[in-house]
Amino acid sequence: MDKDGVTERNRHDIIAVATVQFADKGFAGARIDEIAAATATSKRMIYYHFGSKEGLYRVVLTEAYRGIRSAELDAGAETMAPMAALERLVALTFDYHFSHPELVRLVTDENMRHGPHVGAVAEARNELVLPRTQALIDRGVADGSFRAGIDPIDLHMTISALAFHFVANRYSFGSIFGVDMTSDTAAALRREQVVTIVRDYCRS
Repeated sequence: MDKDGVTERNRHDIIAVATVQFADKGFAGARIDEIAAATATSKRMIYYHFGSKEGLYRVVLTEAYRGIRSAELDAGAETMAPMAALERLVALTFDYHFSHPELVRLVTDENMRHGPHVGAVAEARNELVLPRTQALIDRGVADGSFRAGIDPIDLHMTISALAFHFVANRYSFGSIFGVDMTSDTAAALRREQVVTIVRDYCRS
């Protein structure tokens, strides 16, 4: 416990509650006093440790990005054949978005506000995405399973977009088309489709 009475567990709880608040209400709608009340701390204590509402939000955004990046980078794809590694990466990315809808809501809100904080997130491992993607493309081209000319940004964007859309639009699609996009069965079917789309996009 530090001099201000906050343990690491308290800090973790503050970030967890703040994540829900920012994801559900957006940056503008989230309230530090509600976060403090839900974590048995005080606004003063939160400001002391995170500096400001913006500081707490940046930590939340960093943790959200670090979660998916860690899942992607720790998937062991480097030891797999390129096409199998691609399929694993796509499925993992899809599943992560599906099981972490708060990430989708946080990113949506950040984009609605023209991305004022995402460029400043620290230790999120975002800088490793494109080199790893390029390395996978290079391995696939080298063994003949991938076509030449695939851009790593385009590939990453395609994977992200297909995973993101299924979560971001689950309620509008559900209402308009009568499709259940919240069930594990629906997710499994869509995951298979997304893997096929990306695989065929890359196949030589």
